[in-house]
Amino acid sequence: MTSKTIEVQGRVWLRINGKSLLGKGRLELLRQIEVTGSISRAASAMRMSYKSAWDAVDAMNNAMGMPLVESASGGTRGGGSRLTDAGRRLILEFQLLEERHRQWLEIASGDFSARLSAK
Repeated sequence: MTSKTIEVQGRVWLRINGKSLLGKGRLELLRQIEVTGSISRAASAMRMSYKSAWDAVDAMNNAMGMPLVESASGGTRGGGSRLTDAGRRLILEFQLLEERHRQWLEIASGDFSARLSAK
């Protein structure tokens, strides 16, 4: 049998009691909100509609049972949105989880390829 490298792949997605919480796209949305200070500007940066971004934020806040993003209404200083401490913690923990997952995928790929090509 010719030696072939087989790559194990997968993605991390968090759910709470069956409700979608966080994956790669929502993680980027939270990052963009942190950078831009606005759900609207974050949505624009990601080329998604404001409604889709707002729905994603609302779904994350509801799934967690606490706000990850807080929004302020407009006014003389304008509105805006910011991540809560819980939102920032979730980003950091998710990034750690993704790194561990990436490491596991590399190990699993090497192990699988080695077992498959063993004689």
